[in-house]
Amino acid sequence: MLTLYHHPRTRSSRFLFLLEELGCPYDIHRIANIRRADGSGGVDPENPHPHGKSPALKDGDTLVWESSAIALYLTDKFTQNGIGPVVGDARRGAYLSWLAYYAGVMEPAWMSAYMKWEIPRGTAGWVKTGEMMTFVNATLEKGPYLLGEKFSAADILIGTTLKMFMGSPLLEKTDLLEAYVGRVMARPAFARAQAKENG
Repeated sequence: MLTLYHHPRTRSSRFLFLLEELGCPYDIHRIANIRRADGSGGVDPENPHPHGKSPALKDGDTLVWESSAIALYLTDKFTQNGIGPVVGDARRGAYLSWLAYYAGVMEPAWMSAYMKWEIPRGTAGWVKTGEMMTFVNATLEKGPYLLGEKFSAADILIGTTLKMFMGSPLLEKTDLLEAYVGRVMARPAFARAQAKENG
């Protein structure tokens, strides 16, 4: 049985969405405490994440943490709904690239913008948010989802992130992004996940 270590309104919420998309049985272990940006909170001793963060996923004796790794693990294990292209699928390379791009480029770009860190061009492993969003927008102009016509777990990671930032000083709300986020959030699995969010 899968167990998602979950704390409401954290990055683990998107995995309720993914698990509902996959239609696989799972349990939710609600993490009692996490560290907050203001210094409050702490580490829940029952949380197996190596840094006490959310999410973590247990599958029997297997522990997986970090959003991109969990998405890949789940979509490789549960292939029946086709939301993670498998080895041999022509879209596999793009899928893996978007999962890595989310973790290695998008997250650092958002954090550096939020913290107002200047990113030296050519020395950081990521780019500024404007350059990153130019690429995201160009991709979304070609198709309804990141992989074109095919919805994938990459859309869950990136669509939920864009929803969080859109309309803030970090990300302008545009018709293109609003339509994309709307398509992702209109999926029935998202509504089911929201119902489970707080228990």
